[in-house]
Amino acid sequence: MEEALLPLAMTSDPRPFNQQLPEPPDPRCVLEPQDNPELAPALVCALCCCFGIIYCCFGYRCFKAVMFLSGLLSGALVIFLLCHKERVLETQLSLEVSAGIALGIGLLCGLVTMLVRSVGLFLTGLLLGLTLGAGALLGTEPIYQPPSAWVPAGGLVGLALLGALLTLRWPRPLTVLGTALLGAAVLVACADYFLEGLALGSRLGQRLQALPALPPLCWYSWVLLGTWPALGALGALAQWKLMDEEHGGHANGKLV
Repeated sequence: MEEALLPLAMTSDPRPFNQQLPEPPDPRCVLEPQDNPELAPALVCALCCCFGIIYCCFGYRCFKAVMFLSGLLSGALVIFLLCHKERVLETQLSLEVSAGIALGIGLLCGLVTMLVRSVGLFLTGLLLGLTLGAGALLGTEPIYQPPSAWVPAGGLVGLALLGALLTLRWPRPLTVLGTALLGAAVLVACADYFLEGLALGSRLGQRLQALPALPPLCWYSWVLLGTWPALGALGALAQWKLMDEEHGGHANGKLV
């Protein structure tokens, strides 16, 4: 009886008493979608979702339209960044003027990529290589930290040029693959915006700058990143299915 009433011995190591307690969740990784997203970015994101579905499922079927959109968006984005961030003729251009110049040059680029097939294929291959490089840069974060910003930049440029050359050599399969993966990446980016405010996009920019000691990505960021190749594979299968049906219809028409 006396032994049962002895006081508990205090120890400096609390681990044996806390082994069964769950660890508190990381406050960064609490999934809280945006309550009131801004109207303009939300509309742009919804429009990008439509473009992503067209690219992913109908990229080869709507070849001309996809080439025009690729040239328009790529040219407009590059020119807008150059005009808005840099001084042109010793003058800092306003946002509206930069957008107007970018839209005009983007339309010209879109017409060129739509009318000149080789230019459209080259741009599709460039986008394929950039998309694969961006996915690889995000996916290898836990196991590889680039020593310099030149490493990811050089890798992206090399993959883009390789994708462009391979697309010129094998246009049909790589156009299907490139449009499917690009459309899937756009859909994942839109979901990333609504769920976590473009956390994956911000992390991609940090990886391109080779910033050290980055906090780990949350579990739902990895889920979103994992859905990208899955959506790309589904989109490529859908495009091949549509092509088979189209070729089968042409063959039946010839037989009749």
